[in-house]
Amino acid sequence: MEAWHSRRAWQLLEAFNAVTYFSPECREGPERLGLRGFWMGYFSGRAAPMGAAPPALVEATFYNFHPAMVRRALPNAWARAAPEDVVAVRSAGAAAALRRLAPDVEEAASRLLPVLRRVIEHGSVAGRPLFAANREVTTTGAVEGLWQAATTLREHRGDGHVAVLTGADLDGCEVHVLFSATEHVPPHVLQDARGWSTSEWAGAVDRLRSRGLLEPGGAPTPAGRRLHRDIERRTDDLALAPYRVLDEDEFGDMVALLGTVARDVHLSGEIPFPNPIGLPEPDGRW
Repeated sequence: MEAWHSRRAWQLLEAFNAVTYFSPECREGPERLGLRGFWMGYFSGRAAPMGAAPPALVEATFYNFHPAMVRRALPNAWARAAPEDVVAVRSAGAAAALRRLAPDVEEAASRLLPVLRRVIEHGSVAGRPLFAANREVTTTGAVEGLWQAATTLREHRGDGHVAVLTGADLDGCEVHVLFSATEHVPPHVLQDARGWSTSEWAGAVDRLRSRGLLEPGGAPTPAGRRLHRDIERRTDDLALAPYRVLDEDEFGDMVALLGTVARDVHLSGEIPFPNPIGLPEPDGRW
């Protein structure tokens, strides 16, 4: 099994997780708990599997968000809603969105869950706090379980990605500047959604130029492109380990089933492209 297997799985699984950020059912749930605004729901929702996580812990694990964004949401969110309630409403909203967008999701969930749970059990929690916390979350309902499994594997990949980015000596803003330049994502898509000011973004550009990673005009240098490719390749490598429990036929069957749901989610138009979560536009392979 090669690194592209984990990238293919991520591209499909991310469609399941992405409804959490773009579907109305997922935005309405936190509001019913008294969480104010999208970002309070976002930070408390992703952090809730770790319990009432303090801001410093969320800053460390979420990494590429401006710390001020985190501290506007936490710990205030925990005075409004218990973490276990946030976990439950997040799962329920995501499952409702998936049922609306993908008519065959119930059948797919019943077949996918045993496979995804095997993959998750095969993953190591070492150095992966969000994966470890999400692996312990229990759900009721097949679609809820499918969404949680997709989210757990997404956080496994994300924890590894953070390790690679910090190993490349990139700070939270520099990460987005390099990604924007190499992937041709408009800066405002990432800058606005992650809380970096214009001056902070400009400072990150200057630092990357001084390292020889960006041209004076902001385009990536060959070294910048190479670093970005190395980061993505290493992330794929680290994300591959859990999938090694599957043989090629099992992996192919899993991808085919994931594709039936991911296709419906993508064709609904609910996920925008480009987007701040870094999910590329589908290439039509399901």
